[in-house]
Amino acid sequence: MSVDPGLRERREAVVRRHAEAENRHDVAATIATFHAPRYEVIAFGAVSDGPQAVHDLLAGLFTGFPDFKVEVRRTMHADDAIVAEIALTGTHQAEWAGIPATGKKIDLMSACIFDFDDDRLTCEKVYFDFATLLRQLGVMP
Repeated sequence: MSVDPGLRERREAVVRRHAEAENRHDVAATIATFHAPRYEVIAFGAVSDGPQAVHDLLAGLFTGFPDFKVEVRRTMHADDAIVAEIALTGTHQAEWAGIPATGKKIDLMSACIFDFDDDRLTCEKVYFDFATLLRQLGVMP
């Protein structure tokens, strides 16, 4: 099955708005890009399902990394998803995921799968190498 070019464009626009909202640290605007807010952070085995859970996940991330940024480097289209190669950067300035602030910078590549129902975003699945993140934070050799 091939995805209609108009549908591809609408989905890409959602992913762009989503990334822009994350880069502004605008939790409400990020949540608004979802039809059904849901993140799955695979490295943590964590699912944040629903507006409040997604709010808490993002607020914690933006507190822990006040200069957190995402850069969408590449996108690929599937029948019901966009797969994106994304660079994550930031400086760990406050406790995050149970890790006390280290003051260290991260520059981490991730793969994200944005699941869609037609042009409605239903989930972002985030994949990254947890060991690389821990090494960059200085909590693992």
